[in-house]
Amino acid sequence: MGVVVAFEDKSGPLASIDAIVGLTRADMAKVNSTILSRTGSDVTMIPEVANHLISSGGKRLRPILTLATAQLANYGGEGHIKLAASVEFMHTATLLHDDVVDESDMRRGKPAARMLWGNEASVLVGDFLLGQAFRMMVEVGSLRALDILSSAATVIAEGEVAQLAAAKDTATTEDDYLAVIRGKTAELFAAACEVGPVLAERPRDEQSACRSFGMNLGIAFQLVDDALDYGGSGAELGKNVGDDFREGKITLPVVLAFRRGSEQEREFWRRTLERGEIAEADLDHAVALIRRHHALEDTIERARHYGSMAKDALGLFADGPVKSALLDVVDFCIDRAH
Repeated sequence: MGVVVAFEDKSGPLASIDAIVGLTRADMAKVNSTILSRTGSDVTMIPEVANHLISSGGKRLRPILTLATAQLANYGGEGHIKLAASVEFMHTATLLHDDVVDESDMRRGKPAARMLWGNEASVLVGDFLLGQAFRMMVEVGSLRALDILSSAATVIAEGEVAQLAAAKDTATTEDDYLAVIRGKTAELFAAACEVGPVLAERPRDEQSACRSFGMNLGIAFQLVDDALDYGGSGAELGKNVGDDFREGKITLPVVLAFRRGSEQEREFWRRTLERGEIAEADLDHAVALIRRHHALEDTIERARHYGSMAKDALGLFADGPVKSALLDVVDFCIDRAH
């Protein structure tokens, strides 16, 4: 277990997503009912595996964003319920697949599904959820929303493969890293936020603004996640601190520490990340190097930058409770680092 590093403290209360949860509570109850009904199958293992992860306490942030941006766009129908459920199924399928690829033991503080049912079941149930997601998209009947979410599924897969290709490669640049997280994380945030105004048939600039909000929020979210892997706690992450290090993932804190370090320090990163030769004390040393070169603070500073762009994207919408709650989500995602 590595050292838990405290980030710089901030005065005042930390941001909360309570406002957006409250505003979407009624719709979210419908989404949850839809999720439960769509995980049903005569094949007993499918609902067991799916519900193990779906009911494990995730914040459901992505479907909440779909519901909230639909409200922001004054959408009056019911299609956003199925699209929000589709977004959650896409996210859950990605997590099931990721845990197999990464050989992860933990997910959201519980044993990963693959530890209980095996890799094959995890992959296949993920495929089942993707299939259900696309069925619901078709049922909604919006060709444009179907295009957005199906394109997102392709981009997410590309991002995951790009991350696989970049794993253990200490030559990865900051631009390389940002391209990966745009694909594997931010694209689903962007799509989740775009489909609401699309259903509401809002002007293209409003659709683009919501997409930009989601994209920049997603980048900020992943930057904070990657910082927490070296400076958070297992309770915050829902997985083991240092998992990225043990899996050889090249995230921004490593990119910055590698670039700023001495040749001796770079050789440490090559030994541990490229060659996978990790000794017991190496995670603590990795954290020390990242701290020495201010890589955590600078990663969080970049997250704040993308968070500011997310907030700016909503500037063309009138002030109101939904817009205010969406701005709070940005602060919440970044405040996780404190």
